[in-house]
Amino acid sequence: MEDVDFADEPDEDGEMGDEEWETEDEGVEEGADPHDDSELTYSKHTASVFCVSLDPKENALAVTGGEDDKACVWRITDGETMFECIGHKDSVTCATFSHDSSMVATGDMSGLIKVWKVEDTKEIWSFEVADLEWLEWHPCAHVLLCGTADGNTWMWKIPSGECKTFQGPNCPATCGQFLPDGKTAVVGYEDGSVRLWDLKQGSTLHVLKGSDAHSGPLTCVSSNADGSLILTGSVDCDTKMVNTATGKVVGVFRTESNVSKASKREEGEAETNSVESVGFCSVLPLAAVGYLDGTLAIYDVSTQTLRHRCQHESGIVQLLWEDNSPVIYTCSLDGAVRLWDSRSGKMISEYCGHSAEILDFALNKDASIVVTASGDHKAKVFCVQRPDR
Repeated sequence: MEDVDFADEPDEDGEMGDEEWETEDEGVEEGADPHDDSELTYSKHTASVFCVSLDPKENALAVTGGEDDKACVWRITDGETMFECIGHKDSVTCATFSHDSSMVATGDMSGLIKVWKVEDTKEIWSFEVADLEWLEWHPCAHVLLCGTADGNTWMWKIPSGECKTFQGPNCPATCGQFLPDGKTAVVGYEDGSVRLWDLKQGSTLHVLKGSDAHSGPLTCVSSNADGSLILTGSVDCDTKMVNTATGKVVGVFRTESNVSKASKREEGEAETNSVESVGFCSVLPLAAVGYLDGTLAIYDVSTQTLRHRCQHESGIVQLLWEDNSPVIYTCSLDGAVRLWDSRSGKMISEYCGHSAEILDFALNKDASIVVTASGDHKAKVFCVQRPDR
């Protein structure tokens, strides 16, 4: 799949006023904890911010999508808005940069997907699918992949729009991603099944169903660095480890529910739990699983034993491993980002500042910056570099 060259066009003036971003001591909601560890607060959104992505090439730009039906591309150094991605019909739940940072894809809940050229801020492609579940770029080509509520997975070359569809079961394709080889994708479905797709042939390589499948909807998938193993997480609280060459389940990680005392005290609330985020460490044979009940479980991949259980006060939304390091980052419903040492199971540091839950976060290449998206209508930039790391 070849990249397409675009003719240079003059930049548009993307200037915005100072009201878009605030310093750390401004804009804290009444009654909220005034303590704010962030370097910068981006306040251009007028409703919950659902997603955030950093440009992979320079790590200089962020894109955030929100309940206000738009996405914004902005500089993380000073919070200046470069351009707004407008014209969406519903909450923008997906917003992400291409591998070379030249394009941004934005997708809303209704299924309207748009692609923008970063250099001249122009919309260069759009398409409408059924209700959108997830959207992601190919690791090394201008190719988009998305999953929809009708069970289909779509793939397009951008900007030509050349298209393929991969038909799953008659239920939502709830999560998915390209594998590192760029030729295969893993997709999880609401019925608990998982499919590995050969993207060139348009056929399934492996299907996990029946006893191999989950007993509840898939919530997340993640592969290791070479794509030989994938982790699948589900509402059923199980995490399965799958060998991508054979399609066989080679491990199941389970942990007892650790519903926090706070949620137990709330009258009439059912004790619910699910796997929310999973990931492999790139330097040690470890896997991390984040649960809605606030448990971060660290497993030994080779022995499939639980190494550490790190308890959060509230549910984990997402986890990310630092590249080339045994450090795990978590963001949670209490609005904090935390760093954990997977070897000891101890918390390294904690960063606060949001007055509502964090809904997504992104980490830059050298693990010095975390950018968060929150239900408090704000995105924040945190400096997490430590001299001893």
